[in-house]
Amino acid sequence: MNAEIIAVGSELLLGQIVNTNARFLSRQLADLGINVYFHTVVGDNPDRLKNAMEIARERAELIIFTGGLGPTKDDLTKDTIAGQLGKRLVLDEEAMKSIELYFEKTNRIMTENNRKQALVIEGSTVLKNDHGMAPGMFLATEDNKYMLLPGPPSEMEPMFLKYGQAAIAGLSGNQAKIESRVLRFFGIGEAALESEIEDLIDQQSNPTIAPLAGDGEVTLRLTARDDVHGTAQALIDSMEAKIMDRVGEHFYGYDETSLVIELSKLLKSQNLTLSAAESLTGGMFQQDLTSVPGASSLFKGGIVCYSNEAKMGLVNVNPKTIEEFGAVSRECAEELAINAAAITNSDIGISFTGAAGPDSLEGHPAGTVFIGVHIKGQPVHVEKLSLSGSRDAIRKRSVKFGFQIIINRLSGTRK
Repeated sequence: MNAEIIAVGSELLLGQIVNTNARFLSRQLADLGINVYFHTVVGDNPDRLKNAMEIARERAELIIFTGGLGPTKDDLTKDTIAGQLGKRLVLDEEAMKSIELYFEKTNRIMTENNRKQALVIEGSTVLKNDHGMAPGMFLATEDNKYMLLPGPPSEMEPMFLKYGQAAIAGLSGNQAKIESRVLRFFGIGEAALESEIEDLIDQQSNPTIAPLAGDGEVTLRLTARDDVHGTAQALIDSMEAKIMDRVGEHFYGYDETSLVIELSKLLKSQNLTLSAAESLTGGMFQQDLTSVPGASSLFKGGIVCYSNEAKMGLVNVNPKTIEEFGAVSRECAEELAINAAAITNSDIGISFTGAAGPDSLEGHPAGTVFIGVHIKGQPVHVEKLSLSGSRDAIRKRSVKFGFQIIINRLSGTRK
């Protein structure tokens, strides 16, 4: 079976919101063995929606619509689809009671247009909305199957998981289940990584390899079709092993993880604490680290020492170090890391200093970054980076390199 997802809403075309619904549904359908070949976005216009629907009917067996089920005039999805299918909209009593109860509980007056949300296409299976008012619908005709879901992800996702999956679970017949795994890499560019595994990509069939670059990282999504129970995972395992042989030194985690999450897990497992002294990154490292639940047991504190006065006065950098070597230097990064750990009595101290740009600093071109890491009982380690990109990109990548450097030092991978 193949499917098409049609998102309805002019706000999507205007770029006011991101279509996260299509990503969520594609993943869920893949787990059900249903192929998604097209994503379509159409504005709040009945004629254009009719046209999109007619095109989808020719190329997809299952068509899932998201959005346009609300009470306002521009919420026209079910009206348009009902008209195209030659069916009426009828009142669903259970949905109507749920809407009335909501207004009673919130002590609000229900306007007449809210009744519109309780209308469903005749003959459809109603999908209850446990997190909102407009119910969803599932309807099968001789040639196509249709599912209508609300637009807000907070309503759409639980509705699909609880009711939508059950409605379509048997539609894919004996089609194989699709398994996927995401491998995450940092410290290697997309082009460099791809060149290392180019022959594997050229020969791909099952599993397939999909590279994706973003925000200084590269991910590889491995996807396999399961013809026999367990085959897909075995195929993915085999391909992963080949990839790791070539670029494994840059690998840091699977699926939805991140560098900061992996670092947090490592610190917890080794019962270590961390502190930071940040110049060019201005507190970004500390912000990312404290965004992880449980960071209070790992992070003792940090100092944003943007000026030379702050480096000397708050982090106790020797004035002679600044005078002789400058703030953008290996020597300054070393002292910042050592003193950050000492001031907070942490096991690890990390420091960031450099030229974020767009102009050079102390004779160093933009993108020159020094990251110092001091781990109790070990010599201080300083890495010099030469990064490119915008000021913001350099700062963000510096933080990620900081995470990676500590991970490598703690796991014994010392570069």
